[in-house]
Amino acid sequence: MFDVLIIGAGVSGVSCALILGSAKNKPFATDKKIGIIAHQKASSLQTAVFNNAYGIPPGKLGSEILSESLAHLGQTYPHVEQISGEKVTEIKEQDDFYIVVTNKGQYKSKVIVVAIGAGNPISLEGLDAYIEPHQKIAAVKNKIQLKNNDHLVKQGLYVSGVLAGHRSQLSIAAGSGAAVGTDILTLWNEGNPTVVHDAVNK
Repeated sequence: MFDVLIIGAGVSGVSCALILGSAKNKPFATDKKIGIIAHQKASSLQTAVFNNAYGIPPGKLGSEILSESLAHLGQTYPHVEQISGEKVTEIKEQDDFYIVVTNKGQYKSKVIVVAIGAGNPISLEGLDAYIEPHQKIAAVKNKIQLKNNDHLVKQGLYVSGVLAGHRSQLSIAAGSGAAVGTDILTLWNEGNPTVVHDAVNK
């Protein structure tokens, strides 16, 4: 049983995983099992090049960011389990947890973060009740989002990135994933607003 399982390893998904992983020494997070299903083949970053993203050198390829971000996650926070080579097909709601079905097996998790693209039709079964037209992308593009209140779809189910209703910009997606990460840390910390910062020793 995972405490949180992130579906999707694009910008918002890995950003969320980095925030959660960084809390490993906090008393409320030391025993938490965190996972990310790192299927990236459909990510729009595969063909992207960035010249206008904060902190990223101009000309940086999205495909490089995809591989480098997972390497960063693995090296810095190895306790975050990366599940590769599997594609999620369905999410099933149980009484107090979720079952995530992939093409190779099943996983149980108390909290789910859906961090996939906003293509229509959606590639996951079990989310139909929450789908609506995307509010910030031109209707002609036929994109969708999940109904949510500040990333929370329902108890234990979060959405991040473009599928949460945000515009398709790398910086926005990263911030969305980080926001979800800090919301989950706040949940684990008995509702006390929580962020994690590292600092250079003075």
